[in-house]
Amino acid sequence: MNSGSDSRALQTSGEKLSWWNIPNTITIARIVLTIFLFVTLAFHRQLGYLPSLVLFVVAAGTDWLDGFLARRLHQVTSIGRVLDPFADKLIICGTFVFLAADPKMLNTPGGLHPWIVVVIISRELLITGLRSFLEGQTVDFSAKWSGKFKMAFQCILAIVAFLYLDRGATPAKDPGLWTLLVIFTYGTLLLTVYSGAAYVIIGLRQIRRLEA
Repeated sequence: MNSGSDSRALQTSGEKLSWWNIPNTITIARIVLTIFLFVTLAFHRQLGYLPSLVLFVVAAGTDWLDGFLARRLHQVTSIGRVLDPFADKLIICGTFVFLAADPKMLNTPGGLHPWIVVVIISRELLITGLRSFLEGQTVDFSAKWSGKFKMAFQCILAIVAFLYLDRGATPAKDPGLWTLLVIFTYGTLLLTVYSGAAYVIIGLRQIRRLEA
């Protein structure tokens, strides 16, 4: 009886250790930081945007770290493959929703407007569903270069938008910062559409192979 209990205890312990590792801990910490980020964004009128900017940079900066450590330490887990993209989409999509809702951004020509955020979120939902289906069929659907460039542009856009709103900038008062905002807004939009289309084409090819 004791040996059976010990065996089950060891098995449970092994399951916990299999996912409770350094990369997954970093990913969970990123999710927690993102929640604090959303709180500061909700109170930006009292706090300004600088606290949100700092939290965003710290949280987004861990994006590459957990993936790098998971591969380097051979600690890639199933839950990590779910949590990591979830954390990425949570911080980007949530931050863009808050930024686009600011009246200053709504009144900025060429700024991060709600329809652009809808396109970004729609792309993320579509690719997430496609990835979930294919990886459920044991088909590799890992990130491509276009997706990585898209993520980089999204992060830079968020930083520029934070600075633009925090400084109370306008196209007339700060044309340089406004120009950067427009460039990265539409650069992000183009990369979002392009990378989404590229993933869909790859996904449809994989689906055809599965059905063949």
